[in-house]
Amino acid sequence: MNKKRFYVSTPIYYVNDKPHIGHAYTTIAADAINRYYSKSGADTFFLTGVDEHGQKVAKAAEKAGITPKEHCDKMVLRFKELWTKLNVESSAFIRTTDEEHKKIVQEFLSKMYEKGLIEKREFEGWYCTPCERYWTEKDLVEKCCPDCKRPVERFREPDYYFLMTRFTERLRKIIESGEVEIVPNFRKNEVLGFIDSGVDDLCISRPKQRLSWGITLPFDSDFVTYVWFDALINYYSATRYLAGGRTDWWPADAHFIGKDILTTHSVYWLTMLMALDMPLPKKIVAHGWWKCEGEKMSKSTGNVVDPIALIEKYCESDSRQAVDAFRYFLMSEVPFGLDGSFSPEAFERRWTSDLSNDLGNLYSRISALICKILNKRVNAKLQEDDALVLEKYKVYMESFQFSRATETIMAFIRSINQFIQEKAPWSMPQDVDAILSRASAELRLVSSMLYPFMPETALLMAKGLGLSEVASLDSALEPFEVEIQEI
Repeated sequence: MNKKRFYVSTPIYYVNDKPHIGHAYTTIAADAINRYYSKSGADTFFLTGVDEHGQKVAKAAEKAGITPKEHCDKMVLRFKELWTKLNVESSAFIRTTDEEHKKIVQEFLSKMYEKGLIEKREFEGWYCTPCERYWTEKDLVEKCCPDCKRPVERFREPDYYFLMTRFTERLRKIIESGEVEIVPNFRKNEVLGFIDSGVDDLCISRPKQRLSWGITLPFDSDFVTYVWFDALINYYSATRYLAGGRTDWWPADAHFIGKDILTTHSVYWLTMLMALDMPLPKKIVAHGWWKCEGEKMSKSTGNVVDPIALIEKYCESDSRQAVDAFRYFLMSEVPFGLDGSFSPEAFERRWTSDLSNDLGNLYSRISALICKILNKRVNAKLQEDDALVLEKYKVYMESFQFSRATETIMAFIRSINQFIQEKAPWSMPQDVDAILSRASAELRLVSSMLYPFMPETALLMAKGLGLSEVASLDSALEPFEVEIQEI
């Protein structure tokens, strides 16, 4: 019997500036679901990376007085440093400057061109440099870019267009039917609304006389590929050269993205795949934005949350605890899909309430009782009802309801604490062995369920119970022998 496979991706992040809490949010969520499926017995592939072409990157490099590639190399180190710091374990890290990626992008372009799905036209309209997008007069909002609200410039130039409108009716049926599921469901209506408002053909090039930093069109060397067209193909190209020789990862099971790039993924990317009769991703999961104390984050106001600075502020002697607390906070504080607000007070409150008081006290109490009463050993066995907790947790994880999954874990922890309080094993009742047997088995189950969100904490808990690693979700239901260890 073949093992289940699960492929999850983050967006590839633009390298015009350093990473922030939004990048961390998407990537931790993808890491969490990847760890979940891995502990469920699946073969997993988790892709992240960086988007290195385009005008914003070229301008950032020019401002710094270095080449675009030198700028990209520098920024890549910042992203990789953050993922290491946040205990993110991706299967692959893609760069759009990889030669293998460039070749696959050109393969896409050549095949579309040969099929008559790309044609050259004269564009006359408006251009937003920060978003690197063309807009027509009807798209503008108060004569500004509808996405970033900044001023636009008048442009007239020849460009190449992907005949995307040929696929929009089929796309609508695919979205409506759920063949490609948009998560959460209310985002599906946004996509359908966008399609109904009128989709134009997609400009997929920029003339080199204006922008040379990009992948050259295989059929016209005077043009480079539009950065979005190039970037979207990464989800497929990575499976061709970064998957350790395995070639059956496509299609992706879930693309994790921010809500601001839902259109590019659910319309541009899907129609590009349709054009070449390629399998479509199964789910596109769009999360909300993080604000800082209720205000939109921006560099101009100086309220952008830097994850590395935040962790270093709280880490003291052990950064693992701060990293796990940060991961847990992001996944528990707000339903995945809605906007959230970060504040130091909210972070500290959840760390103290959920992690120090509820989880920390439970682990310390159970391990101390086993050491004192049972000489560090007990045969651990769950109650039948505990399997229902795991099933509920699985439903939430597989529907990407991470805050509900963490609520389920915390409710379980509080119920174990209440059980210990009511049974008072420290008073040496006749069934003290059975009490601590159940509590220690439930603690192992907590460790397994916490693992996607707090991998270091989960591992420390497992080792403290005498295990070499965090138990898989299925084996976490089985009896085992506890041997309390110093951690």
